[in-house]
Amino acid sequence: MDFSSGRIPAVYALIIPALNEAESIGLLLNRLPSGLFFQIIVVDNGSDDRTSEVAQAAGAEVVREPRRGYGQACLTGLAHLAPEIRAVAFMDADLSDDPADLEQLVRLFEEGKWDMIIGSRVLGSPEPGSLTPLQRFGNWLTTLLIRKLWHVSFTDLGPMRILSRQALSRLNLQDRDFGWNVEMQAKAARLRLRLKETPVKYSRRRLGKSKISGTLRGSLRAGAKILLTVYRCWKL
Repeated sequence: MDFSSGRIPAVYALIIPALNEAESIGLLLNRLPSGLFFQIIVVDNGSDDRTSEVAQAAGAEVVREPRRGYGQACLTGLAHLAPEIRAVAFMDADLSDDPADLEQLVRLFEEGKWDMIIGSRVLGSPEPGSLTPLQRFGNWLTTLLIRKLWHVSFTDLGPMRILSRQALSRLNLQDRDFGWNVEMQAKAARLRLRLKETPVKYSRRRLGKSKISGTLRGSLRAGAKILLTVYRCWKL
């Protein structure tokens, strides 16, 4: 692919789950690399602010999903993919991820060597304070379990990732909330998909409010669900 020409085949979609992210979603969409995605879907996961209106004004396709849950929002986004889409990227809506890093993920995916590429915040030297000690421990423990169970090494469970539509079909993802990313990685390891990590930037949230890591209770709930998800994937 010739990235310098700005011409991208109509095969890539981006799904962004969003819950009360009116402050950040417009900025994020305006910072996306131009021409990279044929379809950009913002899934409004029951917001009570202007997330949908801001996203629509910035040019995104907005899908409303009132049933709360990160995985539920992602599954709803997948259900709205255009037939020609061949690979799907995911990222969060809070601007902690750098939208410019999506170009690197697509560039690597275009090599044709990988079924899934994960943006690793750990490898990318995240901004101090952007990953809490509990998040770092959870990443370490979960990736250790995946390595022990399936002999596949990850460093992170980060939200920015891209994978083929065929891989998504094989994974048959079911989780409706905090276990979505780890279910994807655990099943991918179990199925021996071609996997790669690449460093991405990660910043502290400056707009809006975190739905998980912003509270101890939310972090503990997410951590428990993540470990339970690894167990369920192992017992398949």
